Amino acid sequence: MSDDLLPPSVDPKIKTLGIRRVSGKNMATPRTVMMVRDHIVVSDEKETNTGPTPLEMALSALIGCEGVIINRCAEAMGFAYSAVDMDADGEVDQRGSRGVVGVRPYFNWIKLRIRVHSLENSERFEKLIRNVEYRCPVLNLFRAADVPVDITWERLDP
Repeated sequence: MSDDLLPPSVDPKIKTLGIRRVSGKNMATPRTVMMVRDHIVVSDEKETNTGPTPLEMALSALIGCEGVIINRCAEAMGFAYSAVDMDADGEVDQRGSRGVVGVRPYFNWIKLRIRVHSLENSERFEKLIRNVEYRCPVLNLFRAADVPVDITWERLDP
């Protein structure tokens, strides 16, 4: 493990497995209504527009996960920040999800912009970045799927 990585916040010798559960119902339309714990989540397509598309939800999951991991790493480091602004764009060739052979049905690439409002110095900011990118589950799912993720980090005054 790199000296720059934060120590785990759990005992690395004891598994702490968790199950995430989502249930959903689709009534033979593009719209699916899901339950996540006590939350109703709707996905749809742009034409009917009753919720984000599943791929928009995947980008939302990336931003949400980055927010959680930034917070956890910042707390572990004693890194002071007041807010984080994030934007994600992803390119999709719609031919893939419509069955064209040789065209991937998921993102060709993702661009993520993260702006952290903090007065921390550059060295500590770089350490935060390395730890967040190492730990973020959703980011690493995209990377494991061979989706290039271009991340631009900026530190802004609060």
